[in-house]
Amino acid sequence: MNTPKIDLFSDTKTRPSKPMLQAMMAAETGDEQAGEDPTTIELQERVAQLLGKEEALFVPSGTMCNQISIAIQCQAGDEIIADKTAHIINFEAGAAAVIARAMIRPLEGQRGQFSLDQAREAIRAGFRHAPSSKMIAVEQTANLGGGSIWPIHILKSLHELSTEHNLIMHMDGARLMNAVIASGVSAAEYAATVDTVWIDLSKGLGCPVGGVVAGSKDFIEQAWPWKQRLGGSMRQSGILAAAGLYALDNNIERLAEDHLNAKNLAKKLAQIPGVEIDPATVETNILLINVSKVKLSAYEISEKLLTDGVRIGAMGPDTMRAVTHLDVDETGINHAAIAFEKICN
Repeated sequence: MNTPKIDLFSDTKTRPSKPMLQAMMAAETGDEQAGEDPTTIELQERVAQLLGKEEALFVPSGTMCNQISIAIQCQAGDEIIADKTAHIINFEAGAAAVIARAMIRPLEGQRGQFSLDQAREAIRAGFRHAPSSKMIAVEQTANLGGGSIWPIHILKSLHELSTEHNLIMHMDGARLMNAVIASGVSAAEYAATVDTVWIDLSKGLGCPVGGVVAGSKDFIEQAWPWKQRLGGSMRQSGILAAAGLYALDNNIERLAEDHLNAKNLAKKLAQIPGVEIDPATVETNILLINVSKVKLSAYEISEKLLTDGVRIGAMGPDTMRAVTHLDVDETGINHAAIAFEKICN
């Protein structure tokens, strides 16, 4: 299948820009496993500083960031509290059960976010017939919550709750930098509410691959052998790390453009009869579009859009998800909206 000209399926569809590729080609490299790759070391130090953590580790994917964090901090039979829409439940092939042999207790939150009271009620300990709670996991932003931003005051309250019950707080920060740009709250302030956190380089930041997980010095020391076990250790990884450094310098502030494009797309789609989306709920770069009142299913709309060079994914018969990113500009957004309207009318 040819790649659609306007691909709003996910921000993972971003491709390295020419300047990023030039930075990658010019990267100084060494043996990462021997601690000799200077570009990788610089990236790890930069992200640790950005997040206000002692150390950080560059790995191939965000899923690996999550699973390393769970494997180190949870034992067999432990329970993780998370929203039912969480990535660790829906998109990591049951890895928490396979690798750490931990359970996940899904909560029925709103737009990907559970409340403090829900978390408190979900905590279990001291009953030999039930698993013991060990971790509270949050996803910033909440992907299946339409890119919603966890408010900092809620995260602080959850952190206090986790401390009270001797639990670990972990943040899947795949789109943390989107939350930072949209809210004005710093990455370090968000990260201060959790024990472990990571950022994705391959979504809105536009890199071809990679995530960086951060935490205490002891946590990162334990993360290294897990990176090895999971097949994530590399050699001359500086070529990839250079893309991350370029992104930190050039692609964070511009996320505001993606948010504006998402808001504008939502406003245009909301004017189409039968299409339901509230632009006021679009906080970052993700739109969840209800097409239950349109004559075609989400799958049919998605297929027809492809013929007009637009890709928007179907998440069931009634819901579609569009994700804006650096490879789709205002002109592309306008084209996508016109194509959507033409199909639905």
